[in-house]
Parts: sequence; C-alpha cells; structure tokens
Amino acid sequence: MQPKQVTLPITGMTCANCVATVERNLKKVPGVESAVVNLSTERAAVVFDPTLAGLPDLIARVERAGYGVAAGEAEFWALNLGDDADARRLQKALLAVEGVLQADVTLVNGRVVVQYVPTLVSQVELRRAIRAAGFAVREEHGEVQDAEAQARQHELAEQRRFLWVGLFFTVPLFVFSMGRDLGLIPVPMHAAWANWLMLALATPVQFYVGGGYYVSAFKALRNGAANMDVLVALGSSAAYFYSLAVTVGLLSGHVYFETAAVILTLIKLGKFLEARARGATSEAIRKLMELRPRLARVVRNGREVEIPADDVVLGDIVIVRPGEKIAVDGVVVDGRSSVDEAMLTGESLPVEKGPGDAVIGATLNKAGLLRFEATRVGKQTALAQIIRLVEDAQTSKAPIQKLADRISAVFVPIVIGVALLTFLGWYLLGPMPMHGDETIFTQALIRMVAVLVIACPCAMGLATPTAVMVGTGRGAGMGVLIKNGEALERAGRVTTVVLDKTGTLTRGQPALTDLWVLQPDGKFVDGLHSAAGAALLRLAASVEKGSEHPLGEALVAAANERELTLSDPQAFRAQVGGGVMAVVEGQQVRVGSPRWLESEGVDLQPAQRVLEQLEAQARTVLLMAVEGSLKGVFGVADTLKEGAAEAVEELKALGLRVVMMTGDRLRTAQAIAQQVGGIEVLAEVLPGDKAAQVKALQAQGAVTAMVGDGINDAPALAQADVGIAIGTGTDVAMASAPLVLISSDLRGVARAIRLSRRTLRTIRQNLFWAFFYNVLLIPAAAAGLMHPMLAAAAMAMSSVFVVSNSLRLKKVKI
Repeated sequence: MQPKQVTLPITGMTCANCVATVERNLKKVPGVESAVVNLSTERAAVVFDPTLAGLPDLIARVERAGYGVAAGEAEFWALNLGDDADARRLQKALLAVEGVLQADVTLVNGRVVVQYVPTLVSQVELRRAIRAAGFAVREEHGEVQDAEAQARQHELAEQRRFLWVGLFFTVPLFVFSMGRDLGLIPVPMHAAWANWLMLALATPVQFYVGGGYYVSAFKALRNGAANMDVLVALGSSAAYFYSLAVTVGLLSGHVYFETAAVILTLIKLGKFLEARARGATSEAIRKLMELRPRLARVVRNGREVEIPADDVVLGDIVIVRPGEKIAVDGVVVDGRSSVDEAMLTGESLPVEKGPGDAVIGATLNKAGLLRFEATRVGKQTALAQIIRLVEDAQTSKAPIQKLADRISAVFVPIVIGVALLTFLGWYLLGPMPMHGDETIFTQALIRMVAVLVIACPCAMGLATPTAVMVGTGRGAGMGVLIKNGEALERAGRVTTVVLDKTGTLTRGQPALTDLWVLQPDGKFVDGLHSAAGAALLRLAASVEKGSEHPLGEALVAAANERELTLSDPQAFRAQVGGGVMAVVEGQQVRVGSPRWLESEGVDLQPAQRVLEQLEAQARTVLLMAVEGSLKGVFGVADTLKEGAAEAVEELKALGLRVVMMTGDRLRTAQAIAQQVGGIEVLAEVLPGDKAAQVKALQAQGAVTAMVGDGINDAPALAQADVGIAIGTGTDVAMASAPLVLISSDLRGVARAIRLSRRTLRTIRQNLFWAFFYNVLLIPAAAAGLMHPMLAAAAMAMSSVFVVSNSLRLKKVKI
C-alpha cells in the first residue's frame, strides 16, 4: 500500500527542542517513515504506512510527548433522521471520514456535533459527507469557522492573560524591592514582613504565570529531552526557592523574589509578542483563503439560484455578472468579458475571455456577463491547489536549517552544564561580593540564573521556518509557487538558467510572419499588408482548411484574423513531408516546401533571393503555386512571447548565465537567441537528451535552473538543481517541478530567483543573529556582566527580532 501523508496542527511548542521532541516521538510510532515539524507554522507533516499506524496513534503519541493537536468542533443539523438506526449510520459515516476524531448524533433534534482535525478535513467536506450518507443538512449561511485559527487565537488570548496577571503582581513587587534596596522607601533592609509581602506578590507569578513552564519542562524531561522551558523553570526556581528559604529562616541573606517574577513576566512578554508576529507570517495563506467567494449563481432546473460556492458541482452552469468573483474553475460557454487574474498569476492586465476559454476560481470578472461550465470544484480548483502547495512548502524544512537543528538538539544540556560550571567557578574561585548583604553563594547563584535565562534556543528554531513561511507566501501572491524549502534555498544559489525554447521563450504556435507576392515583372514584393497578399493568403488558407499540419493551421489562423472568406477545397491531397494540393475556385493550388514544389515541376528561380533572406531570419518557408506557376512565398515562425527579451535582460542583470535549449537547427536557434539579446544556444537537442545537456552544465560547476512547461520537460526539470515549470495555469499540481509559475510570463523566473535570494539572505541574517546572540551573551552572563532580569529581557526579545526580520520580506521590493 502507498504511504500516506497527513499534516497535524501541533499546539504547545515553544522552541527548537520542542520540534525535535515531537519529531522523535512521532518517528517512534510503528509504520511512520518520516516526520517533519515546523515551529513557525506549528505543523507536523507525517508520512506513514496506513496498514501499521493510524491518525489516533499519531495524535496519542503527540499528546504523550506533552503537546497537543488542534481540533475544531462543528455543529450541523440533519433534517431527515428517521430512527436510531439512521443516527448510528450517520455517526458511522462521519467517523469514516479522515480527520474526524469524534461524532455525536442526537436523534431528537437532528443535532450533529463533530470534532475534527482542521488540516485534514473541512466543514464543507463534513457537510458533504452527511449528504452522501443520505441526509439533508439545514443551510447555515454564517461564516465557516477556521478551527486552526481559533486554536491559535485561544493560545494568544491565554498568553495575553498570563502577561497581564504577571504585570499586575510584578510591577509593584519590582518597585517595592528596588525602592527598598535604593533607600527610596523607608523599610528596614531585613524587615521580615517585607520579605513575606514580596513572597505573596511573587508566588502567583511563579506558579500561575510560570506554571506552564513547569508542566512543559516535566513532560520534556519525561521524554528524555530538555527544552527552553527547562531553562526558564530552573532559572526562576533557583531565585524563588532560595528567597523562600531566606524568608522562612532556613538561610540568611538577601531575597530575589523580584528577579524570579521579572524573569517570568519578561519572557511571557516576549512570547506574546512572538506569537503575534508569527501570526503575521501566515497572512499570505489567509489572504488566499479570503479570495474564495462565498456564493455562486447557478442554473438549476432552468432557473437561476444562488447557492454556497462550496455546493457547486461538476457540470453546473455558473453565471457571473460584471464585478463578481468567479466561484470555481471552468470553461466559458457563453459571453465575453475581461477577467482580472492578478491575485493568482501576478499579471496586472485583465485577460480577455470568450467561449472555450478557461476561467479560474477566485478571479474577478470585470466587464461582461459570463456563463461557464464548472470543471473543477472543491479541492481540485486552482486556488485550493495553490493553498495546499503553499501550506506544504511552509511545513517543509530548508537544508540550511539542519545545522540549527543539530545544535538545538544538544543546546539545552550544554547550557545547563555551563550554568553549573558558572556556579562552581564563582562559588569556589570568585571574589568576595562588594555588597554587604550578598554572600559568595548568592553571587554564584545569580550568575548561574543569568546563564540559564539568557540562553535562547527559540531564535535558532525560528530563524529558517519564519523566513521560508513569509517567502513562500510572498511568492504565492506574485504567481510564484515554491513547493518546498529546499527549492527556495537552491533557487537562491542558481548560477545558470536553461530556457526551453518552444512554449517558454516562444509561444509554441507557428504564426505567419512574412508574405511575398510575385509580380508580373518577375520580382517579389512584400504583400503582408496588401490586397494582393490577402488574395494569395485566401487561396492558400482555403487549401489548408483540410490540413491538420501546424504550418497550415498558421495560414488559416492568419486568414481568419484578417476576416477573409475561405472557399471549400476540392480534390484535396496531402503529400507527407511535402505539402498539400487542392482545387480552389476552379484553380489547382499547391502549398508546400520548396523541395516538394520543385519536384512537382515548379520553377523556383525567381524566389531564390527571398528564400535565402527568410532562412537567414529562421523562418520556415512555404511556397504557393497556382496551375503550376509560382505565385507567392510565406514565412512562418514560432514568435517570441511578450516580455521574453525583457526577461532575459533581467536574468542577465542578476549575474546569471542564460542558455537556450532547442531541437531546432543551429541557424534557426541562433536567430531566436539574437532576438532575445544574444544568449548561449544548445541546438539540435532531442527531447530525450535534454536531461543529459543539463547534467553536462552541472559537470562544469553550474548550479542550474531549468525552465520548461512542467510536463513534457519532466526529465530535464528533475535533473536540474531547480526545475521551474512555467505557464501551468490551473494545472499547478500537475507540474513535476518544485517551483511553479502560474503565468506564462517569463519575467516571473527573475522574480522567483530574486525572491529566493532575498529569503536566503534573511535566513542567513536570522541564523547569524541567533548564533551570535548565544555565543556572545552566554559567556557575558557567565562572567557576571549581566543581571538575570536584563538577561531575561534580552532572551525575550531575541525571538521577536528573528520573526520581525523575516516579516520584512513582505515589504521588500522584488
């Protein structure tokens, strides 16, 4: 059986050690092949054998490790439950849906309550499952709740509550303690009641505000790991319990209740700010989700009815008026309009749509009324695929993160070791304290607490995933879909871009570019825009009406563009590899290659100069003869895409080597290369040899990006360091490349590489800060240069800095 992948929303993680703990525990479940946990998105992507493990096993293991899986609760009303058997059947049908944890059905009033994992199943799918079981559902037109977002909001609200409680007790405690120590408050230094007052203020902070750290630290240690919470719990507890011993008379000396309280409150402040900032990193996904229209107007039983967009089914005829959003993907059957697709493709100009053209759900109809047939609904729509790809990318890990993960795995034990050495060093070798109420023991204790509190594994854990999250989200808004963190990182290191010619640089559709008419004096003149040229084109296109050859179709398309009236050919005959012949309006007309017409006895001498000129311009030449006499010459070429030359210029400006790969002859390929700015050419490359050519470039030391159509170029895209599929449109999931451009605009390649470079630069900045911070400040704390309260403030802000630096990507000009 094929391995299965699920994405679980994890709650309760605070640092990189939490990530490692969840990953390690998930991998212990029999049948799990891989588990990748992302701290920034708080999600776990798990690949497992469904014959050996199931969703309950994975959730149970996460909970046993001390963390949670965010679950949503949905309420529905089933309308036609007949008896208890119906209720049990509906419950069984719901429990069979992947992602449903519990389902309760009340027969009396038809109330259905479902607990589910929001990353695996949506309320829309649950409603469909109820209908599929044979029951109607009362329509609720309110907003569908985002269960995962609700879980995050609940977590944020909880952090806010802890922060306010901490501030309520810590501020007066800090003011009282500092005022007494500085002589600003007339309280004797060793007054017993003052210590008891400070104990009363510090205790709620220690065990209510800081209670979560104790629980998390216990669970981490129970799982054989140590995380940030262990450091915070050790540091604050050392200060609190030493002060408690002094207060109850077991020890003599100064109390440090304010130190313990300030440590916990400042760290709570940092966590609250970090949680808020991390919420902003997922803004791109929310914006994509908000693009989905809630309602659609469809034709049912001959009448227009307005229904929830989620209820549109394949084959429905959907009506879209000017100014409305298109509900699902489809094909226009009636009407003409311009559609703004900028929100998905990044292209600013509206696209003209008419019968037979594809439309994408969530895009905006600008001008006319459109009627289209729904061809993709639900999870199959382009928008749903894009959201899924971006979510997968944000869950993945970039290779550059591996170093941070390795360090994080041993970071906390090393810090605890350094803290113990700091205590022993100051206790055994340290100088006598300068303050009279401070002893050798308390001096060593304070230095140890500072080391424990200042160490921050969180910044290392967030350095890469937050940047990847913002970068992939920013890309989605520009029509650039990056499927994983590895592709994002590699794209930032690309040195050579290989462009497939047909369909990438060129339109992939031959078009008429030249038309020469033979005059009675035996000379050829340009007839592309003349009446004589139009007359010849009409005859040639009439013959080609019966042909399916791309060159013949180019002539017919040119005639249709000029609105020429074509005649029906008689006695049509096609010569494979040569051309076509037919009788049109009583005249025998031949259209084909020079070699074939010459073999048919047509004198080509007058056309030699024109033929040489067209071949030098990389044109495919077609000659036309009427009743055996040469009458005209047609030049056909695969024209460049709009913006191709600008795209090549942008790639060169980035310092990239640009190479065009094609199966065309060298002379033809060089002519195309000159039109786009003189790039390198790999000509006469057979389709099966494209991957070998990319491999040869890699052997020269190039980091390659291969740009192709994503399907026909699959081997070459897979061989390249980064495969970029361009112009996939609604079939974003079909492309085999790790980087997908929805639009066919080649300028998107430069945008993708610029985005990758900026994201990679941000990751490096984050990692430098995370390592620099710990390498510099842990020794400073050990040397006694930082008070624990200052250390707590620095630790709290380090993660906020990393997340905020990543958020700058949202505003950088790409």
